Amino acid sequence: MKDSVAEEHLYLDFSHQYRDSIFPLHTSISLFLLSYCDCKLFKVFLVPTGEDVDDRFVTKNLPDDLEVHLISRCQLPVVVQSCCLPAVVVNDGKFCRAGLSVVLRHIIQKTYEADPSKKDVLELLGFKKTCLKACAEVSQWTRLCEISIPLAVEGFLMASPEQCQAIPPDILQLERKLGEPVRVHNDDKIRRQKLQQQKAGAKAAVPVLGKEGTAEGKPVEMHEHPPPSLELSIAFSKLLVQEASDAINREAPHIRRTKTSDLPPLDHVFAEGLYFTLADIVLLPCIHQFLVSSKKQGKNPVNLPLISSWYRRVQEIPGIKKAAGKCHMELLQLPEFTSAPEEQLQEFSSIPDELEEENEDSHFIGGPRPTMTKLMENGIEAKFSPHPCPSWTLDWTNLPPAVSPGEGKMSRDRALRKQQQLNNLVAAVTKLAKPGDVIVDFCSGGGHVGIVLAYTMPTCQVVLIENKELSLMRAKDRSDELGLNNIWFIQANLDYFNGSFNIGVALHACGVATDMVIEHCIKARAAFVISPCCYGFIQNTVKFKYPQSHHFKEILSYKEHMILCRFADQTALQLPPERRLIGKQCMGLVDLDRAWAAEEHNYSVQVTSMEPESCSPKNNMFVGIPT
Repeated sequence: MKDSVAEEHLYLDFSHQYRDSIFPLHTSISLFLLSYCDCKLFKVFLVPTGEDVDDRFVTKNLPDDLEVHLISRCQLPVVVQSCCLPAVVVNDGKFCRAGLSVVLRHIIQKTYEADPSKKDVLELLGFKKTCLKACAEVSQWTRLCEISIPLAVEGFLMASPEQCQAIPPDILQLERKLGEPVRVHNDDKIRRQKLQQQKAGAKAAVPVLGKEGTAEGKPVEMHEHPPPSLELSIAFSKLLVQEASDAINREAPHIRRTKTSDLPPLDHVFAEGLYFTLADIVLLPCIHQFLVSSKKQGKNPVNLPLISSWYRRVQEIPGIKKAAGKCHMELLQLPEFTSAPEEQLQEFSSIPDELEEENEDSHFIGGPRPTMTKLMENGIEAKFSPHPCPSWTLDWTNLPPAVSPGEGKMSRDRALRKQQQLNNLVAAVTKLAKPGDVIVDFCSGGGHVGIVLAYTMPTCQVVLIENKELSLMRAKDRSDELGLNNIWFIQANLDYFNGSFNIGVALHACGVATDMVIEHCIKARAAFVISPCCYGFIQNTVKFKYPQSHHFKEILSYKEHMILCRFADQTALQLPPERRLIGKQCMGLVDLDRAWAAEEHNYSVQVTSMEPESCSPKNNMFVGIPT
């Protein structure tokens, strides 16, 4: 194990205790992961939501081997006070990671860095280390695990007995997800093996991890029961530190010739498919509380056979029962349920999924001209305001190298275009800002905008928010080189930032991210300067429905608006000039809808083109001011 690992502070909400869990469930999940990883790298603080909390009461159900401290919300580091918990802060108080998935992934990475022998911990991040990496604002799966199910279970536990008669829809959604075919890397080969096993009626027994089953080098208990599926064989061979390929033999020639469409689907073993991941860690404390509460109400989970099987299977993972014991979780021993009643299966299939219904036709056929003509007939055309200061520029030659976006990271031509883009945004922010203002650089990436603002406006406070850790670390390194004291860094999805601020800025916020930034600014009554990007990625989400403005909604359908978004991406330099012109007009129309939607919230919004327009194919810029 490495000795020189800097201590970090982990801050967790505490609202109340119920049975064997601490609430909110995000806190119980975080503590459970710490116990499972046997991680002592963090100084843990509980932040009570109420006053006059008894220390002995708070520490009642904490993990036995974990030292936890109480801290009031007003004592939190400044950067943490702007974030939803859980949050992790490094020693200098300038770099914060916030939000459940970001914090849990960081705990896993730090545990492995401190002790590289804990490869099973690193495996929790899944294939290509992407488990729960996609933000909940756009990923239905992350949202279900990170937000929807914890909130659904909390609501179920707080409800009256009369209100608890029905299974929460999000729990039913998880049951449905567990019944969907699994898609994994190299699944074609595994599906062919499954077909061969089915045809051969294979009856080979494989090790199953029982109560005493542990990891490498320790006994594995053998059970006499119907032989497990190929999926189970592969999943547990990985847990036993064997190559998954050991469970897969070379298939017969007639199996190799079978069409992919004729191969049997793979069944779920764990939440994300065949392998145990962070998603299972997140779901276990939630589902455990739901099942315990259901049992106390005399309800049998017979209508949730897949969740019940998953719950039993997770208990077979080495270290799970030990971690549950540390957290005072008394795991249930559920009977096996072979299948759900027919009416329940029909209920699963009828669960509404608005996003799937609205986005099911993702291939939009036809050009934008009919839609543009329809708007023109209603008096709507793309409008661009004059640039307020087209010739304004920073004195790049006299700025330190670490301020320049091109310092060793991009070609000279690209660095010049990036400087031109920054000239536009910094000029607009300079006109709006006053001493003492808090400026937030959303989707900051490597900090090109935020670092320039922090350096050129030392009387303002600048906060960079980005969900990609490596990009934000590069920005932090550049800031340290410049010795900036008026800048903070938050690795989080946008929804986990809840601080107050005066100006929001974003350079090339991708797709729906532009609308998320505008939403944050409107909530804070802050001005905004935004350059959108990736119009083709715009689509309806849980939070956003398109078109957004009342005027556009009266004229265009969702599908017609999406056609504009798709063609708004047709502005690349290699395209014919006429095609680029149509793309620019579509950009203008999409952004006009956004501008009008903001104006419905009492904002004055101007859409301009950055100067020179050659600085980027995506050269639109919003300037919004609350009226």
